[in-house]
Amino acid sequence: MKENTVMTMKDIARELHVSVATVSRALKNSPRISQEQRERIQQYARQHNFTPNVLAESLRLSRVQPVKIIGVIMPELVHYYFSTILKGIEEEAEARGYRIMVAQSGERYEREVRLCQLFYENKVCGIIVSQAKDTHRYEHFQRLMDAGVPLVFYDRICTGVNASRVVVDDYTGAFNAVSHLIETGCRHIAFFGSQMNLEISKNRFNGYKDALLKHGLRFDERLAQVCDNRSDAELLTPSLFDEEPYPDGFFAVNDDTAIGILYTVKRMGLRVPEDVSICGFTNGERATACDPMLTTVEQRGVRVGEEAANILIGHVEGTIPEGHIERRIVRTRLIVRGTTR
Repeated sequence: MKENTVMTMKDIARELHVSVATVSRALKNSPRISQEQRERIQQYARQHNFTPNVLAESLRLSRVQPVKIIGVIMPELVHYYFSTILKGIEEEAEARGYRIMVAQSGERYEREVRLCQLFYENKVCGIIVSQAKDTHRYEHFQRLMDAGVPLVFYDRICTGVNASRVVVDDYTGAFNAVSHLIETGCRHIAFFGSQMNLEISKNRFNGYKDALLKHGLRFDERLAQVCDNRSDAELLTPSLFDEEPYPDGFFAVNDDTAIGILYTVKRMGLRVPEDVSICGFTNGERATACDPMLTTVEQRGVRVGEEAANILIGHVEGTIPEGHIERRIVRTRLIVRGTTR
């Protein structure tokens, strides 16, 4: 074989003068061939760093049974919340006899389109997806559904496509968080959120505004900013203290942004929570690794993943009727810690 060429079972069979079926059985430790033959083939495979092509095997078996591979598209794997969703998807899929194929869009529309096509070409039985931040066109999702590929959205749902979805109660979570800030003494609360083309951003912003309205506080446009990551929060936060009224509370769209605010106001000499209260949204591991520990809205990502996989498999296996759109909401809860009074 040429260097850098990927070895196949056919190559092993040719080198060892056996059939491909014998190689396959040996690698699966089948008792249908002798132990000596199994060890010989397995040793050769190990020596040549051979890894079986699981997808190819599934496609071969699909002649007699459905391919049980679910495609999963995540915006970014580095975020704690998305990693917990993936955990829920994987655990539910495995329990139901399915495997998953995971890819990340990197928050880019063009890559998301390519991934949808790639999953389609690889004959996945369905796709679970959270749309990228800059996705404004939805033809790639509609093409999948028109081709009969079940689609389930999670977290960032696509309102332009009539597909099943799982979300957390973003509005209620934000409303309760901002209400807590107000009820503990805050009167000038800043909002750091994502772009308003995302449904979760709209819902959290509306929860923020309605909490102000309910408690008789005026909405100040200057305090509502598009900012959804730590580095931007560290750059933006000081500018809100250039003129009065100064913010005495912050509600951030995620924990990383909230931690960026926390780091910055402490560096400015302000006390948390005595001078400034801060609330995030996720309840990731970093929320308890900062000082003081972060008050935040718990999203229950594992549960979101489990529900998404459950719905997708329901569509694949027909337990959810054809044409039925499943909508499920996972409840959040406010976790009060040291960054609020």
